[in-house]
Order: sequence, then C-alpha cells, then structure tokens
Amino acid sequence: MREVIAELSTKMQKIVDTLAREFATIRTGRANPALLDNVMVEYQGEALPLIQLANITTTEANLIVIQPWDRSSIKAIEKAILKSNLGVTPSSDGNLIRIAIPPLSEERRAELAKLLAGKVENHRVMIRNVRRDSIAKLKKMEKDKEISEDELKSATKQVEQVTEAFISNVNQLAADKEKEIKEI
Repeated sequence: MREVIAELSTKMQKIVDTLAREFATIRTGRANPALLDNVMVEYQGEALPLIQLANITTTEANLIVIQPWDRSSIKAIEKAILKSNLGVTPSSDGNLIRIAIPPLSEERRAELAKLLAGKVENHRVMIRNVRRDSIAKLKKMEKDKEISEDELKSATKQVEQVTEAFISNVNQLAADKEKEIKEI
C-alpha cells in the first residue's frame, strides 16, 4: 500500500517537473536562458543542444548573451535560433551572440495565456490518470485480499490528498507563469 502511494508521488512529481521545464521555455518579456533549452544546432554534422556549445547568460532583464566555446559555430547557432520560432533575432559581434527579448504585444500575451492553459490542463489530466491507476491498483490489492476494505478507504483518501497537493502545485506554477506573462 505504501509502495503504491510512494510510486504515485514520484510519478506526479515528474509530471510537475516536466510542466515547470515546459514553462521555462515559453518566452515572456523577460530574458531567461531556459528559453533556449530546446534549440538544436547543426554542428560538425550533428544536431547538438545549444547548451553544449556555448555559455548562456542573462546580463540584463531583457538580454540573453551566448558565448560559444568555438567561434566557428556562431553562424550555426544564429541559424538555429532563427529556425526555432522563438520570435527573437540574434545579433553577433564575432565573439558573442546577443538576443534582445522584445516586450510582448497584448495579442501575443493572449496567445501565450491560451497555450499555458492548454499545457496546465494536459498536466492535470496526467495527474488524474496517475490517481486513477493508483486507485485501481489498490482496489485490485483489496480484491486479492492483500489489504482490507478499511485499508483501501484509508489509502484512497491518501491518494486523493496527494493528488490535491500536486494539482495545487500545478495551479501555482500556472498562476506564477501567467503573472510573468502579463507583466509589462
């Protein structure tokens, strides 16, 4: 019974962590190196994540600076950023690539809010599916006489409490990201 609840918590935590990583890649009006996490660069015949080719920092609230370890990769990095559909334009001085993060338009904020709502709902559904599977396992354990009916009720109550806590985490992440998107 404890194993089922521990497994439930582990799976739900992974779902929340995944959502947090997805939120980090959504562009807001503020510079964030995680924005470039999904950018893949063609370098020496291979597609590599940008993080493996350069140091990425934010020097100002709206500026990302990329310092490639190999200067010959600058053109490839610029091309990959342009291809990534992030809505940003890199500029290079031969040593560094700078990306100025423009403020979001009201229309783009609305689009991002919709995108955010869709991702949040998908992750809530994933959490509920984990809950459903865990309750099914507990019911099977009760059917197989591994646990009593009272233990089933107690464990089901614990599953619901854990689920509510993780749904609350998802809602808090969403509220924080939405606030960040709406900031001007």
